[in-house]
Amino acid sequence: MTSRLLGHVNLGRAVLALGMCGAAGGTLVAGLVMPFVGGAGLAARSAASTLTYLPTPLREEPLPEVTRLLDRNGHQIAQFYYQNRQSVPLSAVAPVMRQAIVAIEDARFYEHGGLDLKGTLRAFVTNTRAGGIRQGGSSISQQLVKNIMLTQAESEQERAQALVRSFRRKLDELRYALALERKYTKDQILERYLNIAYFGAGAFGVQAAAKRFFGVDAASLTLTQAATLAGAVRTPYDTDPSLGDEHRDRLRTRRDLVLGRMAELGMIGKDAARTATAEPLALRLSPEPGGCAGSAHPFFCVYVEREVLTNPAFGYSRADRERRLQRGGLTIWTTIDPVAQRAAERAIHARVGARDNQVASETMIEPGTGHIRAMAVSKRYGRNPHDRDLGPSTTYNLAADTAHGGGLGLQAGSTFKVFTLATALKQGMRFGDGFSIPGAYVPSYGYRDCSGKSVNDPNTVIHNAGGEGGGGPLSLEMGTWQSVNIFYMRLEREVGLCDVVQTARSLGIKRADGTPLHEVPTFTLGANEMDPTTVAAAYAAFAARGRYCRPMAVTAVVERDGTRTETPPACVTALEPAVADAVSHVLTGVFTKGTMRGQSIGRPVAGKTGTNNGYTSAWFAGYTPALAAAVSVGDIRGSYRYPLTGVTIGGRYYGAVQGASLPGPIWVDSMRAALRDTPAYGFVPPDMTRFGGGFTPGLKEALEKQRKKEKKKREAERDKHDDGASASAQDATDGAANGGEAASGSATTSPLAGGGRTTPPAVRAAPAAAPLNRSSTARSSTARSSTARSSTARPTRGSPVDTGAHAAARGSSPRAPLRRGAGSAPASRTGWASLALPRAAPPAARPAVRHARTQRAAPGRVTAGRAKAGRPQTGHAATGRATAGAKARRAAVRPETAQHSTAQHGTAEHRAARHGAARHGAAVPPRRSHAGAAGSGQRQGRSTSAARSIRPSGSGHRPGAAAGKSRRASHGGRPDRP
Repeated sequence: MTSRLLGHVNLGRAVLALGMCGAAGGTLVAGLVMPFVGGAGLAARSAASTLTYLPTPLREEPLPEVTRLLDRNGHQIAQFYYQNRQSVPLSAVAPVMRQAIVAIEDARFYEHGGLDLKGTLRAFVTNTRAGGIRQGGSSISQQLVKNIMLTQAESEQERAQALVRSFRRKLDELRYALALERKYTKDQILERYLNIAYFGAGAFGVQAAAKRFFGVDAASLTLTQAATLAGAVRTPYDTDPSLGDEHRDRLRTRRDLVLGRMAELGMIGKDAARTATAEPLALRLSPEPGGCAGSAHPFFCVYVEREVLTNPAFGYSRADRERRLQRGGLTIWTTIDPVAQRAAERAIHARVGARDNQVASETMIEPGTGHIRAMAVSKRYGRNPHDRDLGPSTTYNLAADTAHGGGLGLQAGSTFKVFTLATALKQGMRFGDGFSIPGAYVPSYGYRDCSGKSVNDPNTVIHNAGGEGGGGPLSLEMGTWQSVNIFYMRLEREVGLCDVVQTARSLGIKRADGTPLHEVPTFTLGANEMDPTTVAAAYAAFAARGRYCRPMAVTAVVERDGTRTETPPACVTALEPAVADAVSHVLTGVFTKGTMRGQSIGRPVAGKTGTNNGYTSAWFAGYTPALAAAVSVGDIRGSYRYPLTGVTIGGRYYGAVQGASLPGPIWVDSMRAALRDTPAYGFVPPDMTRFGGGFTPGLKEALEKQRKKEKKKREAERDKHDDGASASAQDATDGAANGGEAASGSATTSPLAGGGRTTPPAVRAAPAAAPLNRSSTARSSTARSSTARSSTARPTRGSPVDTGAHAAARGSSPRAPLRRGAGSAPASRTGWASLALPRAAPPAARPAVRHARTQRAAPGRVTAGRAKAGRPQTGHAATGRATAGAKARRAAVRPETAQHSTAQHGTAEHRAARHGAARHGAAVPPRRSHAGAAGSGQRQGRSTSAARSIRPSGSGHRPGAAAGKSRRASHGGRPDRP
């Protein structure tokens, strides 16, 4: 009996000792001994069964890991994470790191079976003597269980439950720890613990911590670095080195403690411990930003993020997709090309400043795949100081639609005329086909939307750019090259408004705000607000011969287990290849004969300018066979309230921003740089058996009348000048008059005052299968080698040279003589007649001479009588309104703003026309002011200068706010000024 009593006393003392340990070192041991202290009964049997019958190990969800975005070359451009973690195998962790974590957290890890009573007691004694935590009381297995519970918690309530101090939670933690010990080996448990533990400074797992603290991989950690990280695990918030010197001092104390513990256990020598303790922390904190704010290409990053969050391919619900992006550890291969991206950014930032209220944005897309190669905005990504609305930064992806983080968009202006052009060619219209247009046009009948509803607008009066309103015959090509509004309004009525809308939809056109397209008569003039990505993708379809591909930013997704899923292009045939080829052929003339004349990237290109009513926005969209791009410019404060007139952008003053004066040069510079290592390919020639041989009535008579009138003017001017002009200049001039083109809004003395020329009847006799004309490259080459025979404006070296009245469209005098080279075609076959020449025929020579009385001289211009034969021309036309008399000799403004519309020169040409007409007794019609093509329909007041002679319409670009659109927004953007 006595011995039995003594046995109970000894057992009681042991239990009491263990109970004291549990009370001081943690509730775990106390929980274990409580059933025994209670003696017997139901509580003891319940606790015993709890430990005897172990549960199934915790369901381990994959750890949240970093999702990385890579460019097309495999370089990381951004990352997303809920927890900054990158799991690695134990073999990828330095052995010294494994030793350090075991030494400080669970020295008997490889000896116990999940619960280390001896280690717990030792930790209690050590911590009590030290007056703080020096050794862990829980095993690594128990800590792994706690971290798993925390990681799987998706709400603050679940996290609080995982951290609550209770007997039941600690008991469950122990049971799961014992179950893990039965399921995994020790090394497997240690690997999981090193990958799940939080080390502070936003780093989860040893790999992220090594990168964050020291900028190295976990496999390369040194002794002092490993001891530092091991010391941070116990109290990661108190030792977070990113929070200041006090926290760093605590981290160093913990590091030295780990080194001492490793020496005690014989893992390292005492000398090594002393040496390491004397070293500084030597932190190299490297930022590991998550999200797009830390991306090198933030606007493209926003596009990818929104694509993942809205595309059902990434999950059934938005919550599933967000969880996958933030936790999935995906590797997402994207389409962005660093070369094209840099080209777009540099071209934009060279002309538009981040602090400007005006913003420029550009998207580049690869034809045939839809791959987005570049996405750039003039502002920086992020919030402005004090969260101001205006400033150098924005969080709106202005290059994309609202679904991809963009704003409300800008009216696309005359870039939409291409859809009417494609519809006309699809319905059987031929090159050279056309009709005469009036000086003003009212869309009062013939327009129905796709529901069959009449949408005529008898209160709107459409005028051409310049507003002279003379009208005249125009062909399909000239109406496009000079962007003649009335011509395209009439053409849209002839082919059908709904047909044009359907063509646009088939090419992916949709409004930036996601609402239905406005099907109104001015649809062809750009009544709808668009984003550059959508417009670029539509134009890329023409480069791909009618194959439209949805813009795409992701090419492949690699799961954390290495499974790779490719994302194929989403493409459809939107147009017949022959129709697309014909569209491309016409649009190449925009660079050689139209609104972008004189601007080139040194390879075949096609495109279209867009300038909106009131200069509310400006566009250029164009393409080569290898790359398409669209550039938009507008005021971020609201384009209706803040038009692009009288503005200083990027340090340059603009009287009025047009498609060819700012978006055009941005497009040219960016495309030239983006394609510098890409072979130059031409477009497929059009099928002349299908599209050649058109005819426009009245053209021959109009050309003859204009030729005679211009001949009289030249004779009068010759009397005022020296006799130094070559005798052949007269013949060349006659040829230019016969084959030249007059732009929309050119001098009112022209019988084609409405703008443009069409193919004469003689063209119909040309071979039907002959191609339209020679490539722009061939024409430029011939023009550069030709001989100047008169007063010569010297265009930029290597740029296309003007032909006849092509120069007039740019603001020069219609008296400019034709410059011919040794291999030039006869003068009678230049101009529109050359459109039907066989490809083998020599290219028509094109003069670049501008008369001093009606056009300012550009830098490098040679004067009359001083032009040397064979000398290549090197200047190009200056921007600004032409003036008469001595003012023509003034220096021009800088070349980058040289490409202004013909309408800007209207006032000077009108004066020159009056002067010429007065000398020959001709009547001159009065100037007429321009009225809007859309909106209120009321005429604007008479312009006092040519720069204010047109007011094209645009869109309020108000990111994040209602646009407050007026009726003007419903009817769109009128004149695109050449």
